[in-house]
Amino acid sequence: MDPIDRIKVHKDSTFAMLLEAQARAWPILYAEQHHLYQRDGRSHVRCRPLRVRNDEQDWFSLDTARDRPVDDFDIVLMRKDPPFDMDYIYTTYLLDQPAAAGSLVVNHPAALRNANEKLAATLFPEFCPPLLVSSDPGRLRAFIDEQGDVILKPLDSMGGASIFRVTPGDPNRNVIIETLTRHGRRQTMAQRFIPEIREGDKRILVIDGEPVPHALARIPGAGETRGNLAAGGEGVGVDLSPRDREIVAGVAPWLKANGVLFAGLDVIGDYLTEINITSPTCIRELDAIYSLNIAGSLMDRIAQELAV
Repeated sequence: MDPIDRIKVHKDSTFAMLLEAQARAWPILYAEQHHLYQRDGRSHVRCRPLRVRNDEQDWFSLDTARDRPVDDFDIVLMRKDPPFDMDYIYTTYLLDQPAAAGSLVVNHPAALRNANEKLAATLFPEFCPPLLVSSDPGRLRAFIDEQGDVILKPLDSMGGASIFRVTPGDPNRNVIIETLTRHGRRQTMAQRFIPEIREGDKRILVIDGEPVPHALARIPGAGETRGNLAAGGEGVGVDLSPRDREIVAGVAPWLKANGVLFAGLDVIGDYLTEINITSPTCIRELDAIYSLNIAGSLMDRIAQELAV
């Protein structure tokens, strides 16, 4: 995971998972991405026994570090936040070996490597708004002219970073496209703007193909287009709509087939915009609103998987 001393305890989904695992008396060992290494074809990790407390002033204790083969562990939770860079890809390679040796890696490293969170949604065009992925500035300009109101975003960021709303008459259109595409060298996604963003960008959590019955609608603040909590959006609990459930049902077989036990689908209005599988969040917010234990449901499913 990311450095545990820097997390926001009240909203960190990985922390919710740690609390739940500890409540089950499952020993927890902690490591960051750079603590992994491989020797003679076997992946190892320098890890530290971890204890957690639901206390925003004093939430963890770490014991002495030691090196262990990763395939010694029953479960490996891969919860490193984006950016999805080459170090992240190398980490998935190092996790392939323990996954093949029988450790349950959540989510499966091949899925983490192959399924870009924004591009994964395009596997389901029947649920997506009109969109284009291109590095060609002229093609992107033509799409903006065609659609009239467009969201432009990079493929490798999170939390609403570098997302722009652009119209044909925007005086900054060319410089936005140049910046995002790095002058035609980087693929960028363009999606038709969905006005229903005013009702929230819904995060739907999915455990082994089954949705949590409520979503967190992240509603943009005043003067904002982005609903991301990291960009100042407000999280409001909502029940899943029939369309939400239709989208989950359409995506679920792909998630299950690729070893994705925990995913977060982003839905605006009637449209799927992203499939988050690297480190989906919003557990703690939904737990607080609806008195749920989403991490408990996930750990139940993991325990079932281990028992097979």
